[in-house]
Amino acid sequence: MQPVFITGATGYIGRRLTRNLLQQGYRVIVLVRKGSEGNVIPGAEIISADPFDPAAFSSGIPRGAIVVQLLGVAHPSPRKAAQFRRIDLRSVKATADAARTAGASHFIYISVAMAPSKWMAAYQQVRQEGEAYCRGLGLKCTFIRPWYVLGPGHYWPLLLLPLYGLAELVPRWRLKARAMALVTIRQLLRTLLHSVASIPVPLRIIETRDIRTRIPAN
Repeated sequence: MQPVFITGATGYIGRRLTRNLLQQGYRVIVLVRKGSEGNVIPGAEIISADPFDPAAFSSGIPRGAIVVQLLGVAHPSPRKAAQFRRIDLRSVKATADAARTAGASHFIYISVAMAPSKWMAAYQQVRQEGEAYCRGLGLKCTFIRPWYVLGPGHYWPLLLLPLYGLAELVPRWRLKARAMALVTIRQLLRTLLHSVASIPVPLRIIETRDIRTRIPAN
């Protein structure tokens, strides 16, 4: 199995993905800021470096590795628009540059559902720019597009389920509601693990409906 290089490995999704990959026998290398090493799942190899400087960590990505970009602002909200550009966009560009320099075989990026949303337009714009940047480098990319990921400590959107039910009854709301449906952390991890194990292609986009209903086909 090809080694997997992860940014954001100490976060909500990253820790769970790291644990799952190690249990499946993958060699996992994680990029963390100095001082965060103690938050890494035991068994992963650690690179402590500036995540916004590709030259600082590109040599730590094995040639042919699968790169998973998870680093971003925690708990996205409209008031964090400036942080999205300062952290999310800069980090995906740096990781993509490092992946190209290292000769990575596959670049997996957690993006976001692109159904129009005034509430999260700044977040969607940054993720769109991130996707475009990765494609422009010629990387073989998988873009995974959830809207909100339910899991421990992240269950408040369940309060919105009645609104989702109402949207199903209104034809002009139905498609948008489905595109912005909730996914569980288990569903997202299943999708990530399947993407890691899949043969890379020039571009694969996994929408919310795919995350929810099935393991995406190659």
